[in-house]
Amino acid sequence: MQTVATTQGVQLLMLVDDEPAQRRFVSALAARGGWRTIFADDHESAIAMLDTPDGMALDAIIIDQFALGDDCSTLVRDLRAMRPSLPIIIHASADDRASTIDAVQAGADDFVEKPLAGDRLLVALNHAIASHAKGELRPFTEKLAVPLDIDEIIGSAPKFRQALAIAAKAARARVPVLIEGEAGVGKDVIARAIHAASPRARAPLVTIDCGIMPAKLIGPMLFGFEQGAFPGAFERKQGRIERADTGTIIIHRIEELPADAQAMLLQVLETRTVVPIGETRPRTVDVRFIVTATASLATRARAGHFREDLLAKLSAVEFSIPPLRERLGDIPALARHLLGRYATMGTINGRSISDDALALLAQYRWPGNVRQLQDCLFRAAARAETESLHASDFVAVAAAIEEPQPTSIGGHAAASNGQRTDGIGITLYLPDGNLRPLEEIEADVIRLAIGHYRGRMSEVARRLGIGRSTLYRKLADLGIDTAA
Repeated sequence: MQTVATTQGVQLLMLVDDEPAQRRFVSALAARGGWRTIFADDHESAIAMLDTPDGMALDAIIIDQFALGDDCSTLVRDLRAMRPSLPIIIHASADDRASTIDAVQAGADDFVEKPLAGDRLLVALNHAIASHAKGELRPFTEKLAVPLDIDEIIGSAPKFRQALAIAAKAARARVPVLIEGEAGVGKDVIARAIHAASPRARAPLVTIDCGIMPAKLIGPMLFGFEQGAFPGAFERKQGRIERADTGTIIIHRIEELPADAQAMLLQVLETRTVVPIGETRPRTVDVRFIVTATASLATRARAGHFREDLLAKLSAVEFSIPPLRERLGDIPALARHLLGRYATMGTINGRSISDDALALLAQYRWPGNVRQLQDCLFRAAARAETESLHASDFVAVAAAIEEPQPTSIGGHAAASNGQRTDGIGITLYLPDGNLRPLEEIEADVIRLAIGHYRGRMSEVARRLGIGRSTLYRKLADLGIDTAA
């Protein structure tokens, strides 16, 4: 067994893979984050490694799914039995999601897809050792979402519906779009939906995340570079903007864009040309920009950390996505929708979810927003032994709720904020213990129904037991906007 060390390594990683080139590649990527790597060839040697001094000090394990084949899930199960708290990450093929699900069901904590990028590996390793979340609340590195049309996006809260209405109108335009919101609220889903609903839907869609790469690499990745432009530029590389020609580029966490790259991006927006680093000849591009930010760009601009002229160009259309804690009433519809999505992906059997589970999920604050809810449901669905998920399938959620569990009062649960709900996201009581006005409760029920039935107004009316014309009259009287 071979060891690769770094002089500054403070975390210890075991890689289960018998391919020498892949070993060197993964260990080099991990070393950039201060990890020292030890190796095991197969199931037997991985188990034996646990009894060595290095094995006793392991911080994480990565298993190459291809190298282990059908034995991958068995190894995960055996490692999990011997080291219940040791993070296990699967290096998985994007084309074999079923095997990845098997590994998650066996107890794997996370997975990274091939071809492996150094930034994604380090994100996964950082999640493994730095995340305070446990059990089903532990984040996945890779995104599990599938593309959605704008009218498929679930949410009935007024601020969220307003954001979707703006997104729907923006899809038909050519101007840049700025989407702000906390990490995990669904900015990428909405950005992709805007592209899918635009006249450029069949053209290239290119993405880049400024938050997961070193600042010095963002400019070369965006604009491209010529051979010899800087040390390490051994060949010409086309930039992401040029690759998106005639289509759309989504730039995530634009607030992390370095000052020099901000100046270059402004030039692209003003001249519709891009100049790769190390070249002087501009190249004409026709690109639609959608950018997202987890922090207020206006605030950063006032503080001198973001160019105001660039902000003005990027924010021709601008809207914010509210955090999940501000639309807890959407959780039931979101949960059912996500579980249905997993079933259609062909990786997990269809699961329903009980009211007691929904009541529990509605009490958590979801700091990771919809992405965290999605990962939580995925893990619970993958590991559940019954067709319906219950509160008992969300042990980590229950443990993470700081307030005491709600008690049943008059058939309704008492929420952790002092209000009482019916267990599916409709608040019935004011903080002082008095009932809310009937008009407000009715508006919440209608919004929930619109989200649950995805805006199909005939179905909403039928399920609420009222005529379609009556429903529209109530929408007008209650001031409920159903756009987008």
